[in-house]
Amino acid sequence: MRYHHVDVFTDRPYGGNSLAVFPEADSLTGAQMRAITQELRHFESVFLVRDDSPGRPRPRRARRARVFDLTGELDFAGHPLIGAAAVLHELHGSADHETWTLRLPDRPVDVTTERRGPGRYASLLDQGAAAFLDRPDPDGLAALFALEPGDLDPSLPAEVISTGLRYLVLPVRGDALARARVAQPLDAPLARLGAEFAYLLDAAAMEGRHWSNDGLLEDVATGSGAGCAAACLRGHGRIGSGERSLLRQGRFTGRPSVMTVSADGHGRDIRSVRVGGGVALVGEGRLRELPPP
Repeated sequence: MRYHHVDVFTDRPYGGNSLAVFPEADSLTGAQMRAITQELRHFESVFLVRDDSPGRPRPRRARRARVFDLTGELDFAGHPLIGAAAVLHELHGSADHETWTLRLPDRPVDVTTERRGPGRYASLLDQGAAAFLDRPDPDGLAALFALEPGDLDPSLPAEVISTGLRYLVLPVRGDALARARVAQPLDAPLARLGAEFAYLLDAAAMEGRHWSNDGLLEDVATGSGAGCAAACLRGHGRIGSGERSLLRQGRFTGRPSVMTVSADGHGRDIRSVRVGGGVALVGEGRLRELPPP
């Protein structure tokens, strides 16, 4: 079973967010995919399965995608799909620009890719429409991240937004982003808000942070969270409709990353959110033995 090691949201290897892509995973079970992800210890791994259903796009341009993090399967993700499309372009693309349909358990998404040199690509994921689910009372939210109420950005509200995963987007200001940490397990307080994860956003600096809900692992660059941040920024007029802006993440992990974000629409009617970035192909590997099915 061959796989590709890629770095996403960077223009060079050994930067950005690392990822394992399995382009021919038809024979694997979900339990095997989870075990392999835990073995390789990337933040996430993505497994591609051929999609030959009648009436769908040509199989060469379409795959079913299953994404796993260290705890289980995800309904949606950003950087795995962006990295997977670049690997498909490397293996099967004949033109400098290609479009790939990746079918997640609940819906398909399109990713466009551009070849920029040997082992270098740019990918752009269309996450679809954003859903603004709630605007929670800010009382107590700052304390979840060892911050004070005055560290919250008074010009932007906290919002629960989804483009596939439900994020509490929490705008902060000043040096709060640098001081933030997960002060207590987030699963229960986020669930009470109707959220699954949290994304801290410094809108003035265009920089974000995201951790696993237990606070033990900080994500280098979070494509799904960046999409929700883009919807928040567009919804409050901080970026223009369709305007591509740069959102940074990963500075505090030692792997600075840059994501391109944009959103179309006005107010809470955000019809399309796009997140993209560079992809560097780092290496290839082969599993000599598979875990039990």
